Amino acid sequence: MKRFPKHLLTPLEKKLFVGLNSPEKIQDFLNTLPNNIDDTVQSVRTSLREGKAHCLEGALIAAAAMWFHGAAPLLIDLRTTANDSDHVIAIFSRRGRLGALSSTHHAVLRYRDPVYKNVRELAMSFFHEYFLDSGKKTMLSFSKKPFSLLDHGDEWLLGDENLYEIGAAL
Repeated sequence: MKRFPKHLLTPLEKKLFVGLNSPEKIQDFLNTLPNNIDDTVQSVRTSLREGKAHCLEGALIAAAAMWFHGAAPLLIDLRTTANDSDHVIAIFSRRGRLGALSSTHHAVLRYRDPVYKNVRELAMSFFHEYFLDSGKKTMLSFSKKPFSLLDHGDEWLLGDENLYEIGAAL
């Protein structure tokens, strides 16, 4: 696996990532970030500098923190009907089981303990949380295979440009 480019981090970024050394600490950090309501897909560096993140940006931060500590930076996209919003989670593995990290203001769409055997089980743990006020379920599908950020250079981590192509590739 490609190494995390620690040498490109600022001292503050490095200090933050050193402290985010468990999925629980990463989730606790994500929970402190206000929601980014702008129509952006910011890099990890930009999201940290601005101190806010929506779900994809939070998933990028979580994936970066996991990668910093040696785990692959992997995402899953949860797709919904047109009248709801897709959601992106970062996944992690502990003792052969999958868990999830997420940035959202809907507590039921956040952290998942690492108890799921596969991506399908993990994704389906979110199914019952996707519904409209009418009760209609809205989750339609999910990424069948984890999306590796290692295939997308370092722009998602350090860049200044919007990363719409990451959202589209998901």
